[in-house]
Amino acid sequence: MLSHPHEVFLEVAQRLSFTKAGQALFISQSAVSKQVKALEEHYKTGLFERLGGSVQLTPAGQKLYQKLLQAKQLQQELQQEMSEVSPAFAPAVHLLIGASTTISLYVLPPVVAAYLRQHPQHQLSLKNRNSDNILKALLEHEIELGIIEGIHKVSNVTYTPLLTDEVVAVCAADNPLAGRELVASDLLSISLALREVGSGTLAVLEEALERHHIRLAALPVRVRLGGTEALKNFVRVETTCLAFLPRQAVLKELASGELKEVKVKDLYLKRQFSFIQRRGTENNGPYRDFLRFTQRYYSEKE
Repeated sequence: MLSHPHEVFLEVAQRLSFTKAGQALFISQSAVSKQVKALEEHYKTGLFERLGGSVQLTPAGQKLYQKLLQAKQLQQELQQEMSEVSPAFAPAVHLLIGASTTISLYVLPPVVAAYLRQHPQHQLSLKNRNSDNILKALLEHEIELGIIEGIHKVSNVTYTPLLTDEVVAVCAADNPLAGRELVASDLLSISLALREVGSGTLAVLEEALERHHIRLAALPVRVRLGGTEALKNFVRVETTCLAFLPRQAVLKELASGELKEVKVKDLYLKRQFSFIQRRGTENNGPYRDFLRFTQRYYSEKE
């Protein structure tokens, strides 16, 4: 088992911040510093360079970090294998998962609730960021399993399909566009409210427009907002803008009539929700089980 100082070191190395590591571990910054100092005294070398308000790993710190990542992976595999041969062995498991905004808000909550009911000894932390930043968090070992929109084609990452979702054009109920049917070229003369760069929702729109030789930069974008809820709340009260949002995110508003769907008949706006894992970690027991649980949950809903 990794010692507490080593666990603290890993957290600092991943975040490159004593303050953020303390917040994640629910201990004080001074306690973090104390544990790191103990390791530096043990190894007789510095593990971090303090540069003003930031820290960087020294060569020794980088070597320790890489070895501890391997050790943590082996520890997780050992716990899984021992629990399979000895059902009475049930160690506490803390899952570190990240998901893009749409998935975090509208897809995962019922799954997580059902999963934790079946696994009361487990804990789960869910990071909510856009798809680009979830991929980055996975590659930097902040999370062990991600769920993103679309495929970002990174060679050392594996992709496992979860769901297919549709992005739809919506507007306020009293917007003159409500009830109209558009074609892609109409978007060149309509005020738009879009998600921020790095959003999976924006990426699927950009890809669909490229098939019509329309550049995203050519559109009359009035506002860009970070997050699905912010964009949805904006377009509900702004009667001149059209927004593109995941259907999962606007089901209630479309049913109540608060928002109206605007058909863009020649624009194909479907995207895949996929699990992402660092290549070689696919058989990590608890994460593999959560992935399969989520797949079963949604296959039974269809």
